[in-house]
Amino acid sequence: MKNGWRMLFFILCSSFFISLVSCHYPHPDLEDENLSESTRDSLAYLYERHYTWNTNLEVHADSVNLACLPVKDCYNMLHRGDRVVVAEFAIHPTDSVDSVWVKLAHSQEIQGWLRESEMMHAFVPTDSISQFIYLFSDTHASYFVMIFALFVAVWLFRAFRRKQLRMVYFNDIDSIFPLLLCLLMAFSATVYESMQVFVPDTWQHFYFNPTLSPFKVPFILSVFLMSIWLFIIVLLAVLDDLFRQLSPAAAIFYLLGLASCCIFCYFFFILTTSIYVGYIFLAAFLWIFLKKMKTSLAASRYCCGQCGRKIRAKGVCPHCGAINE
Repeated sequence: MKNGWRMLFFILCSSFFISLVSCHYPHPDLEDENLSESTRDSLAYLYERHYTWNTNLEVHADSVNLACLPVKDCYNMLHRGDRVVVAEFAIHPTDSVDSVWVKLAHSQEIQGWLRESEMMHAFVPTDSISQFIYLFSDTHASYFVMIFALFVAVWLFRAFRRKQLRMVYFNDIDSIFPLLLCLLMAFSATVYESMQVFVPDTWQHFYFNPTLSPFKVPFILSVFLMSIWLFIIVLLAVLDDLFRQLSPAAAIFYLLGLASCCIFCYFFFILTTSIYVGYIFLAAFLWIFLKKMKTSLAASRYCCGQCGRKIRAKGVCPHCGAINE
């Protein structure tokens, strides 16, 4: 057993080391003679600023004014939902606010310049994955409050009627998948916040150039994407176990509690990872999960031939009384 723990510790340390040394997107060879000048400049801007010419953006602010430079006091106004394309870059070293200006084109008639910092706050990439990232990061707090309030309301209602309550880890269903789902959420949140703290450029590049494939991306981003895919797979396993073991009403309530636990794990590990103690809590969570998994496997070596429930050993089934030999 000690050798197993040592091997697990070695694998975790190795994975963490690899994630630190391979956390950036590989830069293209800009000295390649086969690249045209415009292509070389476009690639340079892409890996320096994470977007480039012809990048499509959408207005998410109420309104944005584009300066019609070099004409002074002349502006074109854009409104929420308007789409633009990056047309040109310019450097204004005398600008004390932001020296980088970006020309955005909505149409042939409506074009103008905007500081890059203002563009980052007012515009979002048009890609559906980027839109989801923006929506989730902008509204996750309200989602948490809504789901938690709904869970508390249902919990109080069921407690008032004195019905048995099923909760993750406490009085849980006969499955390790719900706790594994919470662990995956904690792990994903830890990896996400680690990117924000240590390699923010990697996440920003992914935000402007998203993909659902965990391949051909930096290792730490690959780990994050694989954890998201694994989260979806485990969620399907949770739903299968849940509706086989509980009534529809109890299953819906259990899902509300599970959603609240997952969202709590997300916020807790986001906050603790930002102050560098989240890794300790994640290791403790992993230890709790492995302990529960060991107990679950030891308690479910057999299945009753009469009722199909899991039993520890052959003999009389504690659930239905049938004899199993």
